[in-house]
Amino acid sequence: MNHEQLERMNKGKGFIAALDQSGGSTPKALKAYGVDESSYSSEDEMFDLVHAMRTRIITNQAFSSEKVLAAILFEQTMDRKIEGEYTADYLWNVKKIVPILKIDKGLAEEKNHVKLMKPIPGLDELLEHAVKERHIFGTKERSVILDYDEQGIKEVIDQQFELGLKVFSHGLVPILEPEVDINNPKKAESEEFMKKCIKEHLAKLAPDVRIIFKVTIPTKANLYEDIMADPHVVRVVALSGGYSRDKANELLAENRGLIASFSRALADGLSAKQSDSEFTEMLKGSIESIYKASIS
Repeated sequence: MNHEQLERMNKGKGFIAALDQSGGSTPKALKAYGVDESSYSSEDEMFDLVHAMRTRIITNQAFSSEKVLAAILFEQTMDRKIEGEYTADYLWNVKKIVPILKIDKGLAEEKNHVKLMKPIPGLDELLEHAVKERHIFGTKERSVILDYDEQGIKEVIDQQFELGLKVFSHGLVPILEPEVDINNPKKAESEEFMKKCIKEHLAKLAPDVRIIFKVTIPTKANLYEDIMADPHVVRVVALSGGYSRDKANELLAENRGLIASFSRALADGLSAKQSDSEFTEMLKGSIESIYKASIS
């Protein structure tokens, strides 16, 4: 584990940029960027185009460690290069931005009002590759809670901690992401019960374990303050969850200590058709607004 990166994640000012759209969400991300499906004829071409988009964001002068603490990468992005360096090395060596890897393989079918993570084939090999060859700091793994169901929520948190401990055993800091869907009809109740389950697991951890949580911005402001205070917890960060950037920023600012880990809300408004100056101004404005909400 890189202790300089750990210190930055624990105490630095800023937010996490989620640049980890995977195979299923890549066409949507490209379309939002102004690149429709007629622009590519194969999966390889699609991933070339999305890497070009991510490269344009990462190399931009507005994307700096002054306001961006870390970036979450898709596995293919980790294994591609930016200006001659593997992406994680470029992020840290050039930008001083902490590299994190999305490791989940998507969601299983809904059961008990939740969607657990699918199995992750070759997980140990992937984690070793991420640490030893690509110099990744941590991982991110997502599941979803669609309605209040104690059995389902418990299964989500059990699975998240089981995977998180495996990740930590490889020298990486896991970001556990039990997303509570913003359309969950009992969102507040689901969040309260989820927090109870999280605290039960935290109480059982060995003293040296370090984890990060990525959560939906809670219905009850400052719900996760006591989780933030737990010595095992490096940071609690928030996903935008389908809210517009303005709404996500507004809600985020109501929660002391909670910082952003936005994906769509970060890239919203960016276009392949923009000139470099237009692109920079749009990205700069987006980063500034998310940063302000994260440090409020």
